[in-house]
Amino acid sequence: MVGQRFRYSRWDGTQQGFELDAYDVMGELADDLMYHGDPMAALRRLMQEGFEDRNGERISGLRDLLRQLRQEREERLENHDLGGVYDEINNELNELVADERQALDDRNALAEMELADPDTGPDNVRNAELAQETTAAKGMQLDMLPPDLAGKVRGLQNYEFESNSAQERFDDLLDRLRQELVNQQFSQISEDMANMSPEDLGRMKDMMAELNRMLEQRANGEEPDFESFMDAYGDFFPNNPQSLDELLEDMARQMAAMQAMLNSMTPEQRQQLQELSNQLLEDMDLNFEMSRLGQNLQQMFPGAGWQQSYDFSGFDPLGLADASSMMQELGQLDQLEQFLQQTTSPQALAEADMEQVRRLLGDQAANSLERISEITRMLEEQGLVHNREGRLELTPKGLRRLGQQALGELFRRLSPDKLGKHEMDAAGIGHERNYSTKPYEFGDPFNLNIERTVGNALRRSGGGTPVALTPDDFEIERTEKQVRSSTVLMLDLSLSMPMRDNFLPAKKVAIALHALISSQFPRDYLGIVTFSETAQKLKPSELPGVSWDFVYGTNMQHGFMLARQMLANQSGTKQIIMITDGEPTAHLLPDGRPFFNYPPARETVNETMAEVVRCTKAGITINTFMLDPDSGLRGFVERLTALNRGRAFYTNPETLGDYVLVDFIEHKRSIIRGR
Repeated sequence: MVGQRFRYSRWDGTQQGFELDAYDVMGELADDLMYHGDPMAALRRLMQEGFEDRNGERISGLRDLLRQLRQEREERLENHDLGGVYDEINNELNELVADERQALDDRNALAEMELADPDTGPDNVRNAELAQETTAAKGMQLDMLPPDLAGKVRGLQNYEFESNSAQERFDDLLDRLRQELVNQQFSQISEDMANMSPEDLGRMKDMMAELNRMLEQRANGEEPDFESFMDAYGDFFPNNPQSLDELLEDMARQMAAMQAMLNSMTPEQRQQLQELSNQLLEDMDLNFEMSRLGQNLQQMFPGAGWQQSYDFSGFDPLGLADASSMMQELGQLDQLEQFLQQTTSPQALAEADMEQVRRLLGDQAANSLERISEITRMLEEQGLVHNREGRLELTPKGLRRLGQQALGELFRRLSPDKLGKHEMDAAGIGHERNYSTKPYEFGDPFNLNIERTVGNALRRSGGGTPVALTPDDFEIERTEKQVRSSTVLMLDLSLSMPMRDNFLPAKKVAIALHALISSQFPRDYLGIVTFSETAQKLKPSELPGVSWDFVYGTNMQHGFMLARQMLANQSGTKQIIMITDGEPTAHLLPDGRPFFNYPPARETVNETMAEVVRCTKAGITINTFMLDPDSGLRGFVERLTALNRGRAFYTNPETLGDYVLVDFIEHKRSIIRGR
């Protein structure tokens, strides 16, 4: 890009490198893809387990996040006690009653001083006596306050305070309790309404009545006028809900949290709070409209958690406002847990409220969810997978990448002296240009390089036309020496392969071998035959999806037959590479039906060896790689090798890839050397 400049600095350990790309994700998915062949299943497992990015940073999977979520919930329940909802209000009432009693005592003491003074006039005596009667009556009224919270509030509402400060504290407490009770049910209401006047509370009653009317309209099949509702009452909702459903869902969630708090209280606490709510909201008919709205919402959103309850076992008492906030958080934790448990694909995680996740579980959890939600999109954008009718499938590019990863993994395990480089140094007669030239010698193919030949003549003659050519001017193009080999890989898919943990290593070798041949030896042929009770041909593009058969039987005879037929149409040296962990236990009968017997029947062994003889006559070498061979397999392979003059390798799942790749490349080298 013109004008774009870059600045580089020495690495000092503080710079943040690359984090994650589609190829990293493929690396994480590789074993799952090779084992099961289902990209979506592999992505689901990655989503559940999590992984590390290239910087070593842990990307938490859903199992980690669900574990963290449950710990967060348990921590809240084990540290707090809902009894504080009742105690906080009761203690404040007791404090202001104590203030009032002190004011009464002070007035009574002043009256006694007046009466004790001989200079006190008759009018002042009557006033002092009246004050004593009043303070005594008020003291008795305070003594007669009901012990329950709602009764105490009702008694004080009908009481004429002596102390102005106690009166103010009581009025402030009632206003605050009304506000908190309303906020518990409608936390999304604007903070501008935090100190609602009686007029504001009246509007709230009208707002809830209108909501109830709209719900009844919807129940009758009518479409409510949501825009008019928001024009009239939108100042109550700063979050600006875009639809009636969005607004009602938020309200249902909040009212269900309030109900969950009541469910979590002791019967005494629950009764105290409910009676208090009735007492404070009854005068403005708020309680009726709120109850009506709650019933309507419960019918509309039965799954919002109305029956939920929590077992608080801590000692830190929660006040009413703190309890309301705690119940909201617990409800959000429950909803997040349900969402994560029901999520079946990484891209669905994008629907989570990341800010809420960040608030509940922290930045690391939110970042993990965001990054996991992007991995399917990354793979699709890079062309490694594509969505076909709702199902994710590997693309040819994805298959190549999977093969390259398997190949790279196997090569990294090989020591240099075992494998060495793979370049071919020999050059000679062939058809592929290697873009270098040489002077012509007798016997060389006359692949004349015109540019170099004319240039030689001009340098020799000094220029001018016509250009006279001599044999010394001739320069020909070099060509690479081309050799071709044809290979069929026979892969055992009998039930013993996964039972002995041999399936994944064998399949990984098949994918790696395909990658090696298609990238390094593109003129070579690779066919694939799988065998269990019967055998079948397999296209390389079908390799990722191949799995074992849930049947008994190791039908090498049918596998050799198909491999021989496939190689009959190929040129060059021909070989079969067979990977197996068992001796032949099945063969095809003349009518095409499979015959199985264990231990191997003599007829099965004879039919298999007869097919080996046909392969040998066709010039096909059979190289066998035995995984954890028992004596029966060893004996059979020794007979096969003696008859075919191929080779046998005794290996295990950890070293299988080493053996196969080294042998294949050595086989190519021997062909090039003309052996």
